[in-house]
Amino acid sequence: MIWSSLEVHRRQARNRAIKVSLILFFAFLLVTEQVLTKSYLYRLDHDITTIKHHTFRGMSSHLLLALDDLGLRSLTATCLLTTAVLISYRFRSWRPINLSIAALLLLNGIVGVSKIIFGRSKPRLHFDVYHTGVVGSYPSGHSANALLTWGMLAYLIYRYTKFGATKLVPLYFAVIAVTVTVCLVSLLRNTHWFSDLIGGAFLGGSILVFLVAADRAWPSERQLS
Repeated sequence: MIWSSLEVHRRQARNRAIKVSLILFFAFLLVTEQVLTKSYLYRLDHDITTIKHHTFRGMSSHLLLALDDLGLRSLTATCLLTTAVLISYRFRSWRPINLSIAALLLLNGIVGVSKIIFGRSKPRLHFDVYHTGVVGSYPSGHSANALLTWGMLAYLIYRYTKFGATKLVPLYFAVIAVTVTVCLVSLLRNTHWFSDLIGGAFLGGSILVFLVAADRAWPSERQLS
């Protein structure tokens, strides 16, 4: 009876995750449509860039750069894979490593291809064009990295460690805080358009929740919840 209830719970969690993943991906497509058709979000991008950007120097510049690095691929990937290896070793399961590798491959593959397809110029260049033939700014890899990578790390702790069983809310709030911080810093440093950051966050979130759905659809026997 207990096992049956657990299976029902996991099936419900999987179905919810699939729905949320589709909603987030649809939101990404909606942002993309707004950008390509130069609608509201596109105009908002340019309204934001007209605001005079303060030039940060010295310690404030180093602090912003350090916060911006929370969305850097090399840093986030290193933290995620290191944590996954430690959890896998401690709880005798390959699943955390597999999920982490899948997250990084999907993230870099989908976001990277999207950047090449759209080829959007960066706001620091003071013009907004598409299909430049180089890796562009849309969608933002930093916001996608922050949400997906730190979100996956939080999920692994929650599902595969004893510590995570009572720390769900603090872990998820921490992920949201990091993602919002990365987005704000990118705006302050004028490295991304606002829609780049929103689109990247939606895409990263969609991939994250899709992997959660897959993990719940084929659960590992080592899951602690």
